[in-house]
Amino acid sequence: MTQQRYRDLADWPLTVTALIFLAAYAWQVIGRFEGSAALPLEAVMWATWGIFAVDYLANLWLADNRASWFVRNLHELVIVVLPFFRPLRLLRLVTLLSVLHRTLGDTLRGRVVTYVAGSAAMLVFVGALAVLDVEQSSPEAKIITFGDALWWAMTTITTVGYGDMYPVTPIGRMVAAALMMSGIAVLGVVTASIASWLVQRVEDTAEAVSEAEEPVRAEVAELTAEIASLRREIAALQQQRTL
Repeated sequence: MTQQRYRDLADWPLTVTALIFLAAYAWQVIGRFEGSAALPLEAVMWATWGIFAVDYLANLWLADNRASWFVRNLHELVIVVLPFFRPLRLLRLVTLLSVLHRTLGDTLRGRVVTYVAGSAAMLVFVGALAVLDVEQSSPEAKIITFGDALWWAMTTITTVGYGDMYPVTPIGRMVAAALMMSGIAVLGVVTASIASWLVQRVEDTAEAVSEAEEPVRAEVAELTAEIASLRREIAALQQQRTL
């Protein structure tokens, strides 16, 4: 079993696990389950976190150079370890995005628009859940329903920022900062994709025009050669008459 083989086998099961975590997390946040009512959902989220931890250990064990892989993937260790602490459970959402990106990145490599649209939708949904989770318990909260959170997330990721709703807690503001940077990145990818498409279309059009003009160029070259030949013959006849 190689690391690449393991990743090929584990990507889709991990994606399903990530979606199960997202469903449990969304249910808990939107439903505002607390105490014993939240225990089943907490159990599901801890189980999925355990699967992500096992995935990290498996990748580390199967790596060709474990020390090098460990150093190059310290961010994955942070993502797996820090959510163990209750106040930092929002970082499990980063694990979700990481798994989905790993799985869908290769699959949709040639379909940039689809991938970008899916990433934007996922970021809006996850950002809305994250900010609602930390804001709804604050007495000064402006974002208290999932509808409010979705509206805030959409205006934030598109960098519109109406200012009618905003986070008031430190963690909520951290979520906002991350969502704004993600929005800039997504818009940048969209702009780059459109620019690349336009450049490709111009190149294709220029190539098509060049191919269409090739017979005309060849005919013009033949006519030019014939005219030059006739001029030489006329010059020769004039010289003979002069003699």
